Amino acid sequence: MTPERWHQVKTLLGAALERAPQERSAYLDHACTEADLRREVESLLAAHLQDDSSFLERLATADGEILSSGDKIGPYEILARIGAGGMGIVYRARDTRLEREVAVKILSVGLLTDEGARRRFRKEALALARLNHANIAAVYDVGEQGGADYLVMECVPGLPLAEKLRSGALDEKAISTLGGQIAEALEEAHEQGIIHRDLKPANVMVTPKGQAKVLDFGLAKVLLPFADATTLATAPSFTESQALVGTLPYMAPEQLEGRTVDPRTDIHALGLVLYEMASGRRLFQQDSIPQLTDAILHQPPVTPRAFNARVSLELERIILKCLEKEPENRYQSAKELRVDLRRLGAPGTAASAASAHAGAPVRHARRPALVSSAALIAAAAAVGGYFYFHRAPKLTQNDSIVVADFANSTGDPVFDGALRQGLSVQLQQTPFLKIVADAQVAQTLRMMEKPATTHITPEIAREICQRMNATVEIDGSIAALGSEYVLGLNAANCASGETLAQEQVTAPSKEKVLEALGTAASELRSKLGESQSSLQTYDSQLVQATTSSLEALHVYSQAAGAVSDGDWTSAMASYQQAIGIDPNFALAHDMLGMMAAQFGNTAEADKEIDSAYALRDRTSEYEKIAISADYYSEVTKDDDAAINAFEQWVHTFPRDEDAWPGLGISYGWAGQYDQAVAAELEALHLNPSAFSYGVAASWYTDLNRFSDARAMLAKANAAHIEPFLGPALRYFLAFDTGDQKGMDAAAALPWTGATGIPAGTREDVLGDTQAYYGHLSQARDWTRRAIVAAGAEHNIDGVANFAAESALREALFGNFAQARSDARQIVHPTLNFDSRDSAALALALSGDDDGAQKLLDDSIRRFPDASYVRFVYAPSVRAAMALHEGNSSGAIDDLVPHGSYGMAQVGPIGAMLPVYLRGMAYLAERNGAAASAEFQKIVDNPGVVQNQPIGVLAYLGLGRAFVFQSDTAKARESYQKFLTLWKDADPDIPVLQQAKAEYAKLQ
Repeated sequence: MTPERWHQVKTLLGAALERAPQERSAYLDHACTEADLRREVESLLAAHLQDDSSFLERLATADGEILSSGDKIGPYEILARIGAGGMGIVYRARDTRLEREVAVKILSVGLLTDEGARRRFRKEALALARLNHANIAAVYDVGEQGGADYLVMECVPGLPLAEKLRSGALDEKAISTLGGQIAEALEEAHEQGIIHRDLKPANVMVTPKGQAKVLDFGLAKVLLPFADATTLATAPSFTESQALVGTLPYMAPEQLEGRTVDPRTDIHALGLVLYEMASGRRLFQQDSIPQLTDAILHQPPVTPRAFNARVSLELERIILKCLEKEPENRYQSAKELRVDLRRLGAPGTAASAASAHAGAPVRHARRPALVSSAALIAAAAAVGGYFYFHRAPKLTQNDSIVVADFANSTGDPVFDGALRQGLSVQLQQTPFLKIVADAQVAQTLRMMEKPATTHITPEIAREICQRMNATVEIDGSIAALGSEYVLGLNAANCASGETLAQEQVTAPSKEKVLEALGTAASELRSKLGESQSSLQTYDSQLVQATTSSLEALHVYSQAAGAVSDGDWTSAMASYQQAIGIDPNFALAHDMLGMMAAQFGNTAEADKEIDSAYALRDRTSEYEKIAISADYYSEVTKDDDAAINAFEQWVHTFPRDEDAWPGLGISYGWAGQYDQAVAAELEALHLNPSAFSYGVAASWYTDLNRFSDARAMLAKANAAHIEPFLGPALRYFLAFDTGDQKGMDAAAALPWTGATGIPAGTREDVLGDTQAYYGHLSQARDWTRRAIVAAGAEHNIDGVANFAAESALREALFGNFAQARSDARQIVHPTLNFDSRDSAALALALSGDDDGAQKLLDDSIRRFPDASYVRFVYAPSVRAAMALHEGNSSGAIDDLVPHGSYGMAQVGPIGAMLPVYLRGMAYLAERNGAAASAEFQKIVDNPGVVQNQPIGVLAYLGLGRAFVFQSDTAKARESYQKFLTLWKDADPDIPVLQQAKAEYAKLQ
């Protein structure tokens, strides 16, 4: 026995026997029997530890119990023991301060005197503190009591994955979901320089909602130094020695051999977990350490399909790639693995094709594959003869089309999805045809009780077509003929099944398939009745206008499928991959940018949409208009230019459901709420989508048409659609009408996810409500929670916006020093203009004119065409600085209204701030009549102002204005409204103290 081998075995024994007896089996049952291990180590102890014969007995009798129910450590009351981790015992406990359940991990008894173990325990806390991810158990606290180190973590409900696997293999959807979440957790850890090194089913908890949580980083290795722990910064890992760490059956070969570990070591472990999820059994089942070690190092894995025939070829490929013996042959990052897992089962992928082949009987295609030149000639003659004697009826502009997936008999998966996507792009570019959008197809599939990822055969396409009152179904096929490829298109009447038009072309090579598809699509359009003038205007070829890369289009189609399935993270990864294949793919740049904007990543959004705009001359007319509209809306933020672009879009393509919602949004941003509603109603007529239901209800709310807003939400509910921004809309409607129960019910709903609400929004809104009633300390606490929630989702702009809102709120309430401090901390050149200009407003209101002017100048330089900057922020900042300097007339001049922008929804602080500042300027002029008119606008528009601070401060402004008008009765009434709303307000708010003093003088 070599010294290295002895060290490995001793380490395994120590890790196993420090657990209580009921936990030993969880560690040892997959490695060997405890008796075998004892016998082997006893002989080793006799040879190597003769001076410490009690070592084994001490380990064997130490059950590790430290605390029992009712004991307290720090502020945490122990409730029950959960189990044991790599270095300690874990208890369920109650946090007596915050009244929540937590998990408390305490260093094992046998390690309390081991300073190295204690350092490693503290490093686990520091490592976990780095990690802020939905699929990793969060760390709350760390401490020491009575010489015992403890770590407080999130108490995760549910079952360990190991328990779920006792009943056998999971279905592929669950494997894709849970495996993708575990990969996301590893991705986050690896980005922070942390390798888990002990990933296994027992260290993954599955919550009742099906969410995976990775636990137990006690054996992790840290590759990057801790920025906040200088005493530990130079330590390269939790284990200062070269001891073997981990759980033997889940170790990678390099881990077992003592070689350097890196993120690919965790990928190997995840491969073993995926294997167990897919096959229902552990990969290597040898019952002695030598045999198990040999299997890990040398034996190739038995394929999971050998134990579960339902495992698709794609899933098997993913698993086996993870399990490669050499790290360089595995996935090179957790992100790469996550993307492949998320694609499992998507329509048109190799996984779905393989799964269908493995799990279902082979069905004949609707048309046989063409296998000879003679057959080609005969088919062409038959088609020509048919159309000579049977003239197909022409389509009209009232018809709409459902596009089916292609029947692919080539065996090459690159055609799956790519050809349907390419055909859709070719047909969508003309206003003559109306293509049913993928989102509507996915929604209809769900109504048919089929997953959104269903492969759309001609039969399914026809049923979708009939359900949606469409008229035409177009399906296609591709077959290999030697080195050539034969493509066929068929357009059929949905109701009768009658063929309306067919087209067949041959591509001389794979590289020419997209070019041939474009030619076939143009001919089909002509046969369906499109005029030659329309074809000449709207017939950009796919390879010239969209992409010449079949591979890029294939990946783009996967992104589109992920969008329809609500998996935006995978969609963004696929769009990025498509751009990597074809950097000139303008549409992929645009879609990636628009999705980045939804996630609050303004810098990424601007970069991608700007790239798309620079490539717009290489696109079709349709893509050019759409990209231009997105560019003006998201990058330059010129609402007037965006309105013009969207109006051109709806004028040229009046039946395109993507154009009308954008037009409505642009009208709304400009404060033109009537036009915004009209545009959204047109969008709903074309496509009753979650987005348009929600946005239409929002514009109704801004118009104070609360009953219409509720009716819109009710229509969505009747259609079984959760509207975009639904929980927030319900909350604001309840707030605007004084319905506290409705507010509480809406606040209890899930706000993030499919509703389109960024993380942290709920906490931010609840903070605004607390501030509205003067509960400033509670508002600050909610803002902190909002910032944490946004940060956990990497929503950079959200973090900045919430912080900026807090700074501006402090300024409006008179806490000028706090406002200046908060505003200066969030300023950064990469932040979006909302947060930077809100910071500028906070600085201007609190007296830092230099800081405000610097930020304003930078915003004007960076966003010279942005409507908000020109018509709202710049005038407001200048007016606030003028007011601070006592120049009220200058402030009034700066705040001359510009069209409807005074009513626009602006930035994180909300709408009508220029109106409020104008009222303040008139107060400084002692012009009570003009001031009261401005403040009354705010009071009369609760749907616009909602729960923002100026909504309550307007009552105070009215009271002051009526004083200047010598109307004491109205002044008292307005002061009383303000003071009633703030009856329980924090007493130290400066504006409250001023209001009480002013009101006392009226008595």
